[in-house]
Amino acid sequence: MGEKRIKHMDFNNITAESIEFLEKFYKNCGYRLCEYSAGAKYMWAEDYHSAYAVSNNCLVVKEYSESRVWFSYPVAGKNGDIGAALDDIDRYCSENGIRPVFMPVPDDALCVLLKRYPYASVKRPHLFKDYFYLTENFASFKGRKFSGQRNHINKFRKKYPDAEFRLLSDDDDALIGEFWAEFEKQFDKNSKLAVSELKASKKMLKQRRFFRSAAMFCGGKIIGLCLGEKCGDTMIVHIEKALYSYEGVYPAIVNEFANLCAEDTVYSNREDDAGDKGLRISKLQYKPLELLSKHIVTAGSELDSIKEIPELRTDRLTLDAITQNDAGAYNALCLDDELNKYWGYDYKDDLNGELTDDYFVSVAEKDFDNSLAVNFAVRLDGKFIGEAVLYNIDYKGAAELGCRISREYHGNGYGAEAFAAAADWALYGAGFEKVVAKCFRENSASYCMLSTCMRETGEDETFFYFEKTS
Repeated sequence: MGEKRIKHMDFNNITAESIEFLEKFYKNCGYRLCEYSAGAKYMWAEDYHSAYAVSNNCLVVKEYSESRVWFSYPVAGKNGDIGAALDDIDRYCSENGIRPVFMPVPDDALCVLLKRYPYASVKRPHLFKDYFYLTENFASFKGRKFSGQRNHINKFRKKYPDAEFRLLSDDDDALIGEFWAEFEKQFDKNSKLAVSELKASKKMLKQRRFFRSAAMFCGGKIIGLCLGEKCGDTMIVHIEKALYSYEGVYPAIVNEFANLCAEDTVYSNREDDAGDKGLRISKLQYKPLELLSKHIVTAGSELDSIKEIPELRTDRLTLDAITQNDAGAYNALCLDDELNKYWGYDYKDDLNGELTDDYFVSVAEKDFDNSLAVNFAVRLDGKFIGEAVLYNIDYKGAAELGCRISREYHGNGYGAEAFAAAADWALYGAGFEKVVAKCFRENSASYCMLSTCMRETGEDETFFYFEKTS
C-alpha cells in the first residue's frame, strides 16, 4: 500500500526555442502581471531554472531557487481546464515530496487557491508590485500631471531634432552592440539583481524577432531602446534602456513606444522596481493607474500544527515515533524485497547518497519535520514489528495511509489493528477530512484488511481504492 513516485507532467527547460510556443498561451493571457509573459520566463530562465509543461491545455511553469520550488498559476489555452491542471500540480508535488507553492498569483486567482487549500498561507511582498499604466496616457502625456514629461520631451526634441524612433531590424545588430558597450560605461548599479537584469536584457534583445522592439537613433547610433510583449490587453515592457547622458531620452522613448502600442493595447506594465529607490521615484512620476500586487500562496496541511508524533494504543499494539533505536529493525523491514513487492515503492528510485544504517529513520524524521508524512512505528510489547505511514498529503483535506508488518508477524491481524488506529488518529486527531488507501489487485490479504475498516471506492487495472471519512 504505497506508490512509486512518477511524474505526471513532463517539464521542458525554457530556452530561446521555447518562446514561440509559450507565446501561444501568453498572447491572450489576462493576468496582466509581468511574469505571465514569454519574455519574462525566457529572461529569467537561467536564474530560476524555469521549465514548462502542458496539462489539460494549460501552461504550467515550474521554477526554483535555493532549493525552493514554485509554480506559476496555470494559463489556459483553448478549452483549457485550470482546475484539472491544478490537480496535476498537486499530484506532481505529492509524488516528489514538495508542497504546492504558487507565485506570483494574480488577484483574480487568489480566491481560487485559498478555497482549494484551506490551510494555505499568503504573502504579498510590497517591493515587487508591478507599475500599471494606461497606454494612451503615455502616448499623449496630456494634462497637468504629465507636464514634467512633456517638458523633458520638448527639451530633448529641441536639442536633438534629428533623433528618430523606429522599429529595430536585423541590420541593427552592430549598433545594438555599440549601445550596450556605451550603456555599461554609464551603468552605476552594482546590486546582484541589477547586474542580472542587465545580462538578461542583453540576452532577451537577441530574440527580439519574437517581440515588439524599437530604438531611438541619433547621430548614427542608438541612444535608447525598448522591447515589449502584448499579453491580452496589456503591453508588458520588458526592456527600457537609454543613455543617461542624453537628457530627456527616457520620457521620449516611453512616449514613442506607447504610440507604437496604443492601437492594440489598453494598458502598459512597466514591471516592478525590485526595491531600487531611483526606479521607484521614476516610475511613480509617470502616474501609475495601479500598483499590481503579487501574492505568494503556500499550501498548508493539517500536519503543519503537529509538532511531535503522538503515542497511540490499541488492545495489543502501541504506535509511536520511529527512533534511532529502531534503525536495524526498520532497515530489515524496508529492505525486504519479497514483502515490499506489494508496497509499490522502491526506495532505490529516490536513494540520495549512501544507504547507511540510519538512512530510513533519517528519511522518516526529515519527512515529519517538513510536514510531508507521519511514520508510526508499530510495536508489540515494545518491539518494532512494522510501520503505518500517513503520506501523500493532498493539501485539500486528504492523506494516504499505508501499513506494512514484518513477515514473521503476519496472520495475527496486527496490520488491520495498526491501520485502523492510524486512520482514526488522522481523522480525529490530526483533523483530516478523508484518509485514502489502495492495494494491488493481487494482494488479497491487504484487500481483506482494508475492507474491514474502509469503504471501497473504485478499481483500475492495478489497484483497488478505499477511503474513510470523518
